Amino acid sequence: MSLTFKSALVALALAAVPFTAQAGTHVVFDFGNVAFGYSDGYWDRDHRWHRWHHYRDWERYRRDYREHSYYRRHDHYRDHGWREHDRYWDR
Repeated sequence: MSLTFKSALVALALAAVPFTAQAGTHVVFDFGNVAFGYSDGYWDRDHRWHRWHHYRDWERYRRDYREHSYYRRHDHYRDHGWREHDRYWDR
């Protein structure tokens, strides 16, 4: 093979790498620090409020952690959804 042909093959291979890596990349949400989930977001265990990044995160949390998910918005509740009496992670 000629040097030009080999160089062209290497260039093509390197050009394809970013597209291949992007196609297989995805972000997974870690529910490990979520204390209480609501339709509009969640409290983490350090009592900080966060909005869901994607609706599918809320759907998955609601499916997998039913005992700590609530279907209403957090501001529907008097304590804004922070359930001090239910700090299950401290037990």
